[in-house]
Amino acid sequence: MHDEAHPTDSATGPTGPTGDRRWADLADLVLIISREIQFRGYTDEQAIPLSPSEGMVMRHLQHDPAATPSRIAAATGLQRTNLSAVLRGLENKSLVERRASPGDGRGVTVHPTELGRTNYTLVRQEWATAVSAAAGHDTSNLAAALTLLTAVENGLTTTRPQTRGARPAP
Repeated sequence: MHDEAHPTDSATGPTGPTGDRRWADLADLVLIISREIQFRGYTDEQAIPLSPSEGMVMRHLQHDPAATPSRIAAATGLQRTNLSAVLRGLENKSLVERRASPGDGRGVTVHPTELGRTNYTLVRQEWATAVSAAAGHDTSNLAAALTLLTAVENGLTTTRPQTRGARPAP
């Protein structure tokens, strides 16, 4: 008997640990939505575009504004060599600055600049405007969507593979 609440793919059988193919559908939609937000760019000419990796670093710095590169790499899942290139790009855009650690002067902390904080606020507003318009400004399921997506994000980041051999899917 085929249960509509828990569909299966007849070619491959149940999808996901519970046999509920909607998890795969959700993952697909998240990836598509992310790409569409990135693709559309910004309407405000003051917005400074960011690569996905630059966006992850700036997002982290909003909550950890004096982070070491090691902490940023661990939080974002970026390898240190890739992070160095991302930080150089953000510095070239005047969005972050590196400072000597106050303790011993040998270490470095990364800080968002005022432009970096302002730009992050601006691009978040652009994202909000685009997503709200795409949903027809319907907020009836917004709280539930945020709760679910926050749980998924937390679960994925806390179970992120720590091996160097792991690489993101294309």
